[in-house]
Parts: sequence; structure tokens; C-alpha cells
Amino acid sequence: VVGLGNYGLWGTRHSVGMEVLDRLARQLAVAEGWRMDKRCCADVVLATAHGLELVLLKPRRFMNLNGLSVASAAEIYNLGPKDIYLVHDDLDKPLGKVAIKLGGSARGHNGVQSCISALHSSEMTRLRIGIGRP
Repeated sequence: VVGLGNYGLWGTRHSVGMEVLDRLARQLAVAEGWRMDKRCCADVVLATAHGLELVLLKPRRFMNLNGLSVASAAEIYNLGPKDIYLVHDDLDKPLGKVAIKLGGSARGHNGVQSCISALHSSEMTRLRIGIGRP
């Protein structure tokens, strides 16, 4: 599960994906376990939920380069595009509205496009969180 965003720009709508992962880590009681993994240039924590082993990932790169971290982590943890869930902001959805989408285009989202390019696939599931237009 990848929280897309601009690392270090906490509290901005554009980094809502990372904030969702922080909340998920707290709910799974692994929030104290985040560690920097230099191999994929990301903060990583492992968790278990409903019998599934999860890798939670917050790339430490700018949004348009998040895919490099995701592709490296996919290789390290032996994951394919279909195993990856991207959590990201969506300007075209009203604030707080959520949608799940399987595959498809990036719809203008630079972080998603970076992941598609780095993984050579658009088959990732996306949790799109509405942030509305300013």
C-alpha cells in the first residue's frame, strides 16, 4: 500500500495519501515501526491485516518521482503491479469523497503516472481521495 505525496509537505491536500498511510499504520498498531529503507528511498513498515501481509510505503521523493520508490520496493518485496494499492489525492473529486479504481490512465496525476512509467503497467488499484479544486 503506497501513500503518494510530496515527502515532508505534511498537512497539504496533495500529500493526503501519506496521511492515510500514517492513520492505517496507527490502526494496525505499527506506527512506531516506520523506518527509512535506502534501497527504495522510502519510509516502510510491515503489517498484518485480516491474514494478509502488508508493506506500507511512503516514498521520500517528490510526487513526480514516487514511481521510482514504488518500483524498487516492488522488486525488493517481489510484488507485481496487481499487488500494489496506490492511495492518492484527486482534484476532480469533492473534498472527502473516496473512490476505488482498478487500472486505467493516470488522469493527469503525476505520482500515478510516475508509478505507471516505472512499473511499465497501469494495473495498480487506486484509492482516490477527493481534495477538490482550490
